[in-house]
Amino acid sequence: MKSILLIGLNHLGFYIAKQLHELGHEIMAIDKNEDRVNCILPFVTDAQIGDSTNELFLRSLGINNYDVCIVTIGGNFQSSLETTSLLKELGGKLVVSRADREVQAKFLLRNGADEVLNPEKQIAEWAAIRYGSNHILDYIKLDQDYAIFEVSVPENWIGKTVGQIDIRKKYGINIMAVKDNGKMNLSVTHETVLNRNRTLLVLGKHRQIQKCFGK
Repeated sequence: MKSILLIGLNHLGFYIAKQLHELGHEIMAIDKNEDRVNCILPFVTDAQIGDSTNELFLRSLGINNYDVCIVTIGGNFQSSLETTSLLKELGGKLVVSRADREVQAKFLLRNGADEVLNPEKQIAEWAAIRYGSNHILDYIKLDQDYAIFEVSVPENWIGKTVGQIDIRKKYGINIMAVKDNGKMNLSVTHETVLNRNRTLLVLGKHRQIQKCFGK
């Protein structure tokens, strides 16, 4: 369990708070808008109405006591930048800030952000990969080269074993697990038979996976 300071309760901040709540983390939520603060109360440990660009207000929160500070302020980049800078100055251990454009990301990283979230860019990348393929269902990007993909079984693989298709040798792709009707099975061997109801979790380079499953 982590102690998390969440600043900005727009749609992105609200959904992040709900997900963190479901994962059992302690959350302090901050926003200028009283209605937003009241709406988030069922999903957070505590919430306050306040201006995150006010150094005295932020200092009163004890910034260095939080494991992560997440800034999701939208529509006012100046406030986001000031908040990010103050959080780091006040001892923020890990400051993660929202950026809507690449130039914003650069300024945030130069002024205190340890990491940057760009939700529109991330959704665009996901949608392009997901809907640009007949087989790719989901993916988790690990770095610039590697990702974990969930893929459906291509028609010409049905009835064959993992050993017979041998995508590790052909493409450098590892089958990590299979899912049967949503249930994960990590016991994958060369004798595991692929069928229409299964999906595969595979690890490999982006280009190789899209070369193998993209069409």
